[in-house]
Amino acid sequence: MVKRILVLIISIIISFTTVGCSNVANNNDDINSENEHQVVKESPLFESGGYTLIGEEGRLGFIYDDSESLRFYPNKTQKYMWHFWGDDEEFNGNLKVTATNEKEEEKITVVEGGLGGAHNGADRHAPSNMSLPKSGMWKLDAYIGDKLFGTVFVKVHKE
Repeated sequence: MVKRILVLIISIIISFTTVGCSNVANNNDDINSENEHQVVKESPLFESGGYTLIGEEGRLGFIYDDSESLRFYPNKTQKYMWHFWGDDEEFNGNLKVTATNEKEEEKITVVEGGLGGAHNGADRHAPSNMSLPKSGMWKLDAYIGDKLFGTVFVKVHKE
C-alpha cells in the first residue's frame, strides 16, 4: 500500500513537471515567433525650434518631415541636421552614426564628425550628409564616443 501511494505521488510530480516544462517551451516558441514577425516602424516625428524632426523627442533626432525633398531614396545624398539632448558628460567624443538595413546584419557608417553647441532647442547639434544604399527600413544607431546615444528608424522609399 505504501509503495502504491509513493509510486502515485512520484507519478503525479513527474506529470506536473512535464506539463510545466512543455508550457514554458511553448511560451518561448510563441515569443520567438512574435519577434520574427515584429514589424519595425519609422521613428515618430516631433517639433523643436520650429522644425520637424524624426527620432526620440528629448533625446535625439534630425530635421525631417517626410516631404519628397527630405525623404530618403536609395543612394541619394541629402543634408540632415542632427540634434541631441542630454547632460554635458554624455557629449564626450565624436559622433558616429551606423546604419543597418532591416534585412541584413552588415552595418555601414553614414555620419562621422564632431558636435556643435546648442541649436534649435537641443543641447548639441551636428550637420550631416547622409545616403542609404537601398530601399526598406533602416536602423540608425548614433554613438557619441564609444557609447550608443540613441536609435532612429527611417524608411528609404523606392524611386
